[in-house]
Amino acid sequence: MKFLKSHFRYNKSQRNGIFFLITVIIFLQFIFFFVDFSSDENIDFSTNEIIEFQAEMDSLKRIELENRKPKIYPFNPNFITDYKGFQLGMSNDEIDNLLLFRAKGKYVNSIHQFQEVTTVSDSLLNLISPYFKFPDWVKEPKSNSKNIKVVKRSIPILKKDLNLATIADLRIVNGIGEKLANRIVTYRTKLQGFSFNNQLYEVWNIDKEIIDKVLMYFEVFEKPVIKKLNINEASFKEVLSIVYIDYELTKKIFNYRDEVAEIQHIDELKKIEGFPLEKFDRIALYLRAE
Repeated sequence: MKFLKSHFRYNKSQRNGIFFLITVIIFLQFIFFFVDFSSDENIDFSTNEIIEFQAEMDSLKRIELENRKPKIYPFNPNFITDYKGFQLGMSNDEIDNLLLFRAKGKYVNSIHQFQEVTTVSDSLLNLISPYFKFPDWVKEPKSNSKNIKVVKRSIPILKKDLNLATIADLRIVNGIGEKLANRIVTYRTKLQGFSFNNQLYEVWNIDKEIIDKVLMYFEVFEKPVIKKLNINEASFKEVLSIVYIDYELTKKIFNYRDEVAEIQHIDELKKIEGFPLEKFDRIALYLRAE
């Protein structure tokens, strides 16, 4: 008991302090319960300042949404790749129609012809056709008038190996700047080297006329040594990394491999439904069956 009493024994100054603290607490409680702190002031959300602020916020949101959309730059529709076609919203069949048409050595020369070849819908055509960039000879056909022929002494061009050309070498061609030269070298690296001259036409967003000029100075002299993948052992990711094979075709190849247990010869890929036969010679550069 003495132990408990020692905890409740206070001197006079301590008791006064406790009494003062209790008085303050009671006073604050009275203020809390009996004083109205609410405000009768109503905020008018229809004021001009708030309306203008909201309009400005909406405008900034619209600008942000527009900036997030992928930008499309002018391009020649004749050189649409699988990846570019998917970006534009084209289906596999529409892309394949264009690639088959191009494999015959033909070129699309108008928006109307592009729709005839690819069978794209009017709505998609209206979205992408403003970005079509056809060569000048399509926009301005050659005049039928007779021109005075000027005889020029032809100077033979000493061609270089396309697979050994540097960015500086490529820039000697009229129309090839640093960006286009870098794009050619980057694509060459993805291919592990050019095996055919016409693979140069596959480089994204370079006009045929410029590629024709490049091939006046460069061509494939020595084909690259490409490290081929064993189709029976390669992983899904490794096959997908091949430039000429997209995701859907990779799935078809692996489904076929599962069905037959083992692919005996690379030509068996032609049996796969929907396999792009026009790309077989390109794809065969990167695959083997063992």
